Order: sequence, then C-alpha cells, then structure tokens
Amino acid sequence: MYRMEDLLYLYAEPVHPFDPIVCFDERPYQLLADVKEPFLVKPGQPVRVDYEYSRQGTGNLFIYYALHYGWRHVEVTPTRTKQDFAYQMKAMVDLHFPRAYKIRVVLDNLNTHHPSALDATFPPTEARRILERLEFHYTPKHGSWLNQVEIEISVLSRQCLERRIPDVETLRQEIAAWQQQRNQQKAKIDWRFAATDARAKFQRSYPPTSLS
Repeated sequence: MYRMEDLLYLYAEPVHPFDPIVCFDERPYQLLADVKEPFLVKPGQPVRVDYEYSRQGTGNLFIYYALHYGWRHVEVTPTRTKQDFAYQMKAMVDLHFPRAYKIRVVLDNLNTHHPSALDATFPPTEARRILERLEFHYTPKHGSWLNQVEIEISVLSRQCLERRIPDVETLRQEIAAWQQQRNQQKAKIDWRFAATDARAKFQRSYPPTSLS
C-alpha cells in the first residue's frame, strides 16, 4: 500500500522543470499481413478484410509518457531484453531529457526493469552516470494499473494498433504519425485517483492506527 501511496503522492507534486516524472512501460506487438487484398468498398463504408492472415513475427514497443507535459514517445524494437531496457534508460537521460537533474521513472517490477540491467550493459562509470540521473518508482504487485502510461498504451492500441500491420517499418510510420498528433495536442491523462482515495478504498489493507 505504501508503494501505491508513493506513486500517488508523486503524481500530485507540482511541476519540477528539472525533475520530470516519466511513466514507462512496454508491450509486444504481433505483426500480421493480409493473405488477400482488402475488399473494395464504396466511400463512407468501413474497410472489409478477409478473415485469413499471415503472421509476420513480433516487435516490441517501449512507451514513455511525461504526465506534466502531455508528451509521449514510442520506440519500436525487435526485442525487450535487459540490454534493450538499459539503452532506453540511456536515451531517456541523454536524448529525451538531457537537461534534467533527476528523472523520476514510474515502472513495473518486470525482471528487466532493474538498475543491474545497466551494470550488465555498460561499463561501470557509464552505468553510474546514467543511474545518477534516474530515480525509479515501482508499481506494487498486481498494481501496474497505477502506471499512467498504461492508459496511454490503451489509447495507442485503440487509435493506431487495432488492425493488421505487416512489417516493422510500417509499424514505425503509423506510430510516429499518431505520436506527432498526440504531442501537438499536448494530450494529457485526467488522473483523479489520489492517496486519500486509496486509503478510503483499501482501508482494510492498511495497518490499524494505534491510539495512546
């Protein structure tokens, strides 16, 4: 419960320009191609596709969401190893937030999401340099829904990914167009669940208060 409150109090903090909060997660994506060309339709009619498709392999999406800025970034990779995670953290520090003093990163407890991934990927001095700029805030067990990027992933899925995309290059192009539009809009998630709500909703999970 206290890990939950840590995130909720973090979300409630005012904007700190040099200490951004970035929610981070990943999801696999199955590449699918049509076996037959889509059916011709009249203007205004929905696209009609044959039920048959062919599998074209899988890809992985790393998703960033900076909640105070309405900014998101999606990186398409072939795998999601601990080395992939380490390089995403390096990109967060050096490319996406180079002026930040400390980046507060919200993420789940996946076994690759650990500082040791950077130690296993980079020389010790480089791993330390990157980690000194990062502050990890983990979601509780079975509490990945507390990571706001989960909502952004849902939006991405509905608006961009719920169709057949046959190859990685097309996937990158489609996601880039979606990302550009969302960032231009500075679209933000209307997060309303606060620490006080957690104590009211999950009060049985908190230890009883002792009165002296």
